[in-house]
Amino acid sequence: MAATESLVREFIANTFPTDGTDYPGDTDLLQAGVIDSIGVLTLVTWLEEAFGFVVEDEDVVPENLGSVDGITAYVERKLAQAGDQ
Repeated sequence: MAATESLVREFIANTFPTDGTDYPGDTDLLQAGVIDSIGVLTLVTWLEEAFGFVVEDEDVVPENLGSVDGITAYVERKLAQAGDQ
């Protein structure tokens, strides 16, 4: 999980302009202005390419994609589901 969180943080830091703040994992990235609606699409595309799964439309919700913790947990769940199949 730490490796996934590290990848997510690296992607966000390299893709979205910030003031260099290292946001706590539960920070709402939309409310904080780090990611906007177009950024969510960029994030979804990256998740699909980086981790090899499809992000379903119903999965594009703040609980899954709104914070580093949420994104990390979502990726871990999707990878575990893929491993169970």
